[in-house]
Amino acid sequence: MAGHVLLALLQLALTLSALVHSQNQPGFISIDCGLVDKPSYTDESTSIYYTSDANIISTGISHSISSKHKTQNLKRQFWNVRSFPEGTRNCYTLVAPQASSNKYLVRAMFMYGNYDGENSLPKFDIYLGANWWDSVMFQNESEIVSKEIIYVASSDYAHVCLFNTNSGTPFISVLELRVLDSDAYLFNTLSLLARYDLGLRDAELVRYPDDSYDRIWRPSDSEDWRQINTLLHVDQGLSSTTSSYGLITYPPSIVMRTASTPANVSNKMEVHFQIGNNSYFVYLYFAEIQKLQANEIREFNIFVNGELFRANFSPSYLQTLNILAIGNGPWLSILINKTDRSTLPPLVNAIEVYMDKNLSQPQTQQTDVDAIMNIKSIYGIKRNWQGDPCTPQAYSWDGLNCSYDGSGPPRITSLNLSSSRLTGNIAPDVSNLKDIEYLDLSNNNLVGDVPSFLSQLQFLRVLDLEGNQLSGIIPTKLMDRSNNGSLKLSFGGNPNLCSSEDSCKSSRAKLVIPLVSSLAGAFILLATTITFCTYRRKQTGTCLMSSIGKNSL
Repeated sequence: MAGHVLLALLQLALTLSALVHSQNQPGFISIDCGLVDKPSYTDESTSIYYTSDANIISTGISHSISSKHKTQNLKRQFWNVRSFPEGTRNCYTLVAPQASSNKYLVRAMFMYGNYDGENSLPKFDIYLGANWWDSVMFQNESEIVSKEIIYVASSDYAHVCLFNTNSGTPFISVLELRVLDSDAYLFNTLSLLARYDLGLRDAELVRYPDDSYDRIWRPSDSEDWRQINTLLHVDQGLSSTTSSYGLITYPPSIVMRTASTPANVSNKMEVHFQIGNNSYFVYLYFAEIQKLQANEIREFNIFVNGELFRANFSPSYLQTLNILAIGNGPWLSILINKTDRSTLPPLVNAIEVYMDKNLSQPQTQQTDVDAIMNIKSIYGIKRNWQGDPCTPQAYSWDGLNCSYDGSGPPRITSLNLSSSRLTGNIAPDVSNLKDIEYLDLSNNNLVGDVPSFLSQLQFLRVLDLEGNQLSGIIPTKLMDRSNNGSLKLSFGGNPNLCSSEDSCKSSRAKLVIPLVSSLAGAFILLATTITFCTYRRKQTGTCLMSSIGKNSL
């Protein structure tokens, strides 16, 4: 008894601990993929609470990276991976935290670390819902590849899927979701290309808790720049960005307290990015962090792809100002040089570069997703039901058909769960598949009544309930639809299921008549045997029942 009490207390402590962590980091989902030695932990440097993916995904295999790559400086999140040697598509479904915003930052990180002992760098694709997000490629075994996207979700689910492109086994190390303010950044979908703290060098990354959204600010590595810094706080709030592009979620003060300036006498700074056939969004962040003397001027021009974008610009002292540049690829070149009257070289504190990502393929209707996810959970369906049920169309879930009219999200129109070892009642969530036309629940072990909500599915044309243990009377409206030809209804093989009250009475009567006839026959045989025995006793003084009479009785 004491052992059970101790176990209960331990489970309660773990639950309370998880609750406290989730409250301290609202809007965070942090998953250490492939973690098996413990269910969760708190990262020492960031205080981010990471959980295992063991209860989040049912496919894949957990691996530990090679000991050669498990260095002292490597974060714990990269010690393990989950690989997916089977199936073309394997997905994580993240249920977003309840929040006032549906704008999310989703980040997936990968480190190969020769986890499989093959010394072969894989290449595979990552999808967000139904849409291609990016390709994952590696230059060496110890490289950490990060993919990050900011988007406005159309549902409470974020489906992150890895696709096998026949160039190696897909895997993942870390998966994270962060809820952003609804007015942060643009209203477009933005795929991160680069995010730099330009005054940070040879130091750890800047992220949570310094950045409340856990954006990862990486140090610059240009040898043409030198770093300057201040210990004073840098305020936020000034922006040259118009309101039509949303508000800016500024870098934290720790990022803005450092900056880069030219290291040589050229007094200019250049950065270049390969964009490809994409639109780009560049956020340049400036703050003067040196107290200028009366005779000092810091003023510079900003050129984007060879064209003057901002002239005679002077950053404000200890106040962040953002400049947003929007354009199209294939290249992005930024040149910053001082003006003729400037006595000081230009500076830049931070930069973010995003590419516009087209997520035009809509996800399945939210109510349909909720319904089918609940049906999957209730029946414990073991099929490879992962990611969005209907999209991409080539990878829709087994047993499902969907409508794709192009004017709205896909809807589930057909569900075939025949011979799926279903038990219990017909799940009430079926009633939320409002566009369903074909429903096959045959040859399972379903019990209970046929629910009346099935008659409310106005588009239902075929309903197969054969071969179960259903009982009671089929709802009148279903039978009416069956009788007028608008519904093909099959329910044979359910011994205790009737089409009407009269048919149930008839079935009971058919059972009673053979039983009465059987009992009457038995009494007649008994009476005959007794009469014959009486006669024998009178003739011989004894009465031995024949074998026929004994077996009959």
